[in-house]
Amino acid sequence: MIESLLIANRGEIARRIIRTARRLGIRSIAVHSEADAGMPFVTEADEAVCVGPANPAQSYRNAEAILAAAKATGAQAIHPGYGFLSENADFARTVEANGLVWVGPSADAITAMGDKINARNLMAAAGVPVAPGTQDPAATVEAAIEAAAEIGYPVMVKAAAGGGGMGMAVANDEAGLRTEYDKVRAFAERMFGDGSVLIERYFPRVRHVEVQILGLADGRVIALSERECSVQRRNQKLVEEAPSPAVGPELRARFLAAAVKAGEAVGYRNAGTVECLLDPATGEFFFLEMNTRLQVEHPITELIHGIDLVEQQLRIASGEAPTFDVDNLATTGHAIELRVNAEDPKRFLPGPGQVATWVEPAGDGVRVDSGYAAGTTVTPFYDSLMAKLIVVGADRAEALDRARAAVAGFEIAGPKNNLPFFAELLENDEFLSGDYDTGIVGRMRAGKK
Repeated sequence: MIESLLIANRGEIARRIIRTARRLGIRSIAVHSEADAGMPFVTEADEAVCVGPANPAQSYRNAEAILAAAKATGAQAIHPGYGFLSENADFARTVEANGLVWVGPSADAITAMGDKINARNLMAAAGVPVAPGTQDPAATVEAAIEAAAEIGYPVMVKAAAGGGGMGMAVANDEAGLRTEYDKVRAFAERMFGDGSVLIERYFPRVRHVEVQILGLADGRVIALSERECSVQRRNQKLVEEAPSPAVGPELRARFLAAAVKAGEAVGYRNAGTVECLLDPATGEFFFLEMNTRLQVEHPITELIHGIDLVEQQLRIASGEAPTFDVDNLATTGHAIELRVNAEDPKRFLPGPGQVATWVEPAGDGVRVDSGYAAGTTVTPFYDSLMAKLIVVGADRAEALDRARAAVAGFEIAGPKNNLPFFAELLENDEFLSGDYDTGIVGRMRAGKK
């Protein structure tokens, strides 16, 4: 087993990895920016190294500084968490070239799945369902228009190198496509350094369902349960639950089988997620993308399986077998995760500030993975996620009851936060029914049922 671990991340995910490292007797090393010097993850690690100014490009995305910190502290391995350098294939290669263990999939797998067009084509060849769309980048707006005519409007215009819900727009007709194509291409060039654009069929009513996979050290790929991720704003998730209320035994079997095929197609190792779109009207699902890292929402899978996914990541990276029986996977109960962000609960605009009050809820089936505490400051330099409020119950009804109580018991003063939105959602008839889709937040804000 790895004996020392550098965590190339911050906030709640760094604290979460530190907890597992401590339980396993692994020395944890935090890296931090100057702005994060007083954050809980820095004080909780066994050792901490400042790697640069607040700007992520000069700190958390500064591969040279992070590798220097690893060498200076004698780290054996690097866990990238999510975001920042977690899906940077060049960084993964450099880590291994420096004799360190990379706690994640191979650089080749990251590269293969990092380009949405390449990923689509690989999945189609492996027998994983993909939505109608372009097999090659639409190099010009005219090529995009030609593809859309064949696919049929409306279409989704997507940055091929994008992720996290960024670089996506819907075009309902040719005029809209001309406008959105230029916008997405410019955004992709600016954000990802790659202006390649993909055109896919757009489904007006769709659910976002994903499957957690693990590529084991012995070469096998297994699929755990699915997660429902349809409560979103700006194509970014706010709430997840497992299992999905929309997925029964037959559909679940198809989801899991497709996810295993996806992992096997790229020789996947470590933790990953196969994201899909589900057409609730037909029961058809289509590959969306593979996230080659640990997901923000991994705790709900942990709670219904009784598995520590970070521990499994570390064991796989160490060449060890998992701690559970992979041939007899079972789930118990229902789990829900609410992403507590520093943002306005109506328009979801960022609202940073100093935390004056921070009181976390507790009780049966309640877990809080937080990155902040009273006296810390939510700065504008990083993602607005402050904490993940996770609940688990014997069934969905009990999980919903516990979520309501936990939201009411979570006290935050200082930065704006979206707890009032969750209180509203947990009384919303559409959400409570389980029969909702990715348009639910828009309908709530428009006052529609």
